[in-house]
Amino acid sequence: MSIYDYTVTLENGDTYSLEKYRDHPLVIVNTATKCGFAPQFKQLEQLYKEYKDQGLVVLGFPSNQFKQEVSTSEEAAAACRTTYGVSFPMHTIADVNGKDALPLFKYLTEAAPGTLGSAIKWNFTKFLVDREGNVVKRYAPKTNPLKMTDEIEKSLKSTTK
Repeated sequence: MSIYDYTVTLENGDTYSLEKYRDHPLVIVNTATKCGFAPQFKQLEQLYKEYKDQGLVVLGFPSNQFKQEVSTSEEAAAACRTTYGVSFPMHTIADVNGKDALPLFKYLTEAAPGTLGSAIKWNFTKFLVDREGNVVKRYAPKTNPLKMTDEIEKSLKSTTK
């Protein structure tokens, strides 16, 4: 399996294949609007705006597994857009750990285990995926997204096969 084999659902209920982003580096992050790390939305948006013309895509996946998210996907996306100016794609609220975790997050956590093994420790765990769909690195929740710049730039410079 590759990252391009997964289907995800936007906050409005539209479903699509990650194949859509083949040849694009991705930053995939589990989010929560009421989390103390929520100000990272600003840095994620800054990365998206700075590098989207070069192909970078940031994908936000709200989760209430840590009890820090609003009740609906639409509310979560609206909060991100109005409070933090988020313009990158936001998805439906879903689990990122356990038997009901999104298959995408099962894949990401197995490809890049963290300090708790494959489990997501907290909101704002970030994954960088290169243009070929390889999980390059996992970043801790406390890592400021702007600290990802060097690796993002390397992924942007890499060419596809």
